[in-house]
Amino acid sequence: MSKRTVLTGARVVLPEGVRENGRLTVEGRTLTAVGHGPGPAAGSPEPGAGTLDLTGHWIVPGFVDTHVHGGGGASFSAGSHEESLTAIGTHREHGTTTMVASTVTGDLDDLSRQAGSLSELVEQGELAGIHFEGPFISCERRGAHEESLLRDPDPGDVRKLLDAARGRAVMMTLAPERPGGLDSVRLLVDNGVIAAVGHTDGSYEGTQEAIDAGATVATHLFNAMPPLGHRQPGPVAALLADERVTVELINDGIHLHPAVLRLAFEAAGADRVAFITDAMGAAGMGDGRYPLGNLEVEVRGGVARLVEGGSIAGSTLTLDQAFKRAVTVDGLPVTDTVTALSATPARLLGMADRVGSIETGKLADLVVLDEEFTLAGVMRQGSWIVPPRTR
Repeated sequence: MSKRTVLTGARVVLPEGVRENGRLTVEGRTLTAVGHGPGPAAGSPEPGAGTLDLTGHWIVPGFVDTHVHGGGGASFSAGSHEESLTAIGTHREHGTTTMVASTVTGDLDDLSRQAGSLSELVEQGELAGIHFEGPFISCERRGAHEESLLRDPDPGDVRKLLDAARGRAVMMTLAPERPGGLDSVRLLVDNGVIAAVGHTDGSYEGTQEAIDAGATVATHLFNAMPPLGHRQPGPVAALLADERVTVELINDGIHLHPAVLRLAFEAAGADRVAFITDAMGAAGMGDGRYPLGNLEVEVRGGVARLVEGGSIAGSTLTLDQAFKRAVTVDGLPVTDTVTALSATPARLLGMADRVGSIETGKLADLVVLDEEFTLAGVMRQGSWIVPPRTR
């Protein structure tokens, strides 16, 4: 008989809204009942069940991060299972129960080696897929990517990386204005891989062409692309306005002003926003120097910048911090925040039948938050990663 856990008393965020005095039953790895009401009376526990009263807390779905480079002092670009598992473990402790490993620009042979290592972790269920960010991006908007390694998105080179990932690649970010860009977008779509527009110096019209060719994601919208202009609207306007596109946002208070974040939500709606971390190895760590691909990053006051040039180099964000900031600083509704952190990215990855919302039959991936929206517990597939802190 599977172990049964009953969680009672919390406010539970469901697809239809917030349920007061919620009641969730977990058996094995799965949510088997979603309801409301108190637990059993004292002295009459449910047979085989452990009941936990979470009155005064929130329960939300486990977070889904489609864009993360590392954490806990470790990087997915190292191509090491040990480092990858450290990064995975760090983000799980902060509520991310499903994540995609993102690479950083490198030469094709090195990226192929990384993809081979990461694909094994996908096959083992530790990761949800691989995201190639670079090397097919704009020199002018390269951010924390090594310029000497950037190249045009030749479909043959794109195919080489997809083959190295052994069917485990789920997304690739490229600048569609570069030669071969549109053909590569089509190649990705034909192979079931998300084509993401990012690190681009393209125009409004060129971005529209990329969307028509099949691109469906804006890689960290607003960052590493021309700003929105009233005469030259650029890629931001095209990506934000098109209902076919999901826009990534980094909500760390550094990459985006709160007014810009709210503007994106108002324009796209929570169903088209995916909060990401874009975290590098310093996530969950302190200030200091860390590698990012072939480059070195210095973190001061939680802000990651390249040692040479000073460009912002990813983030040190975790998604529990993004949640708290969205509600307490940006003023977003809890339900919209949950959608952007869980439901939208799960749907983007084609995993909405298993994760991304609290519904009977789905995996028991849950995050417990206290009244101030600070993380108080994490469950992944029915097992506590972080046991709840209760009074």
